[in-house]
Amino acid sequence: MQPLLQRLISSLALLSLLAANQASAQHLPMPDKGRLLATAGVTQLEGAGGGGLTPWATITGYGSEDSYGVNAHITQVATQDYRLQTTGVALGIADKLEFSLAKQKFTGNLAPLDQLELQQDIVGIKLKIAGDLVTDQDSWQPQVAIGAMYKRNHAVQGLEALGITNVKQLGAVDDSGVDYYLSATKLLLEHSLLVNGTLRLSKANQMGLLGFGGDKRKGYQLLPEVSLGYLINRKLVAGVEYRSKPQNLAVDNEKAYYDAFLAWFPSKSVSLTLAYAHLGDITVFNPKNQRGWYLSLQIGQ
Repeated sequence: MQPLLQRLISSLALLSLLAANQASAQHLPMPDKGRLLATAGVTQLEGAGGGGLTPWATITGYGSEDSYGVNAHITQVATQDYRLQTTGVALGIADKLEFSLAKQKFTGNLAPLDQLELQQDIVGIKLKIAGDLVTDQDSWQPQVAIGAMYKRNHAVQGLEALGITNVKQLGAVDDSGVDYYLSATKLLLEHSLLVNGTLRLSKANQMGLLGFGGDKRKGYQLLPEVSLGYLINRKLVAGVEYRSKPQNLAVDNEKAYYDAFLAWFPSKSVSLTLAYAHLGDITVFNPKNQRGWYLSLQIGQ
């Protein structure tokens, strides 16, 4: 892992150890759910709290500064030729620190990639460094957070007949890597509007499912991501998202992701997100724009 991610995870481990020592002396209290409904966002495709395609500066769960929040999610995206499933858990501590674990599984259903299966594990960490989503209504100060995602790709399955068992054989430089990002999120309660901007430093191909770096470009790129949400009422949010992507691989003319979504928050324990997503080309083997439905369920405390 990269030094920054190692330091962040070490800090999280220390906090967890201190919490465990305290819990040994007394029972761990239930989360207080002290934050406003919908202000925790939903779960992003890589496990972080925020939107569906891009992380926000929000911390997952509804725990206040004196508490914590935890949730689990399952997300599925189905296009004409492919299916992506993401499952994971996330923990928010003191509305300040977020830790997430996610697993992605990507499969094909159209020849010649109908047997294709790609998987990767993602460990994420996020730290709020400035501002507050709710209390800073009298200024333009957004909530700001930094984060990192360590991703590890598994072996390629379904292409053994072509002699391909690893993403490096598709042109990727590596089968693991780290994304770094900076997110700024502003909630304008008077206008029922949420705006998020994220800058991601990445060399991941298709989020890392096709490895990191490639035969066209190897290094990190700074990639912008944008989300816009409108609070129809306090339980329903509609919006759009855009996520730019690198073009590192000759076998993958990677395009930007974007979607239109509707997120429903019946309570602080459950959220359901429905979106129509455009994911662009995935590989040159099935060279057409991939579009389809995105559905995500999140439950937690």
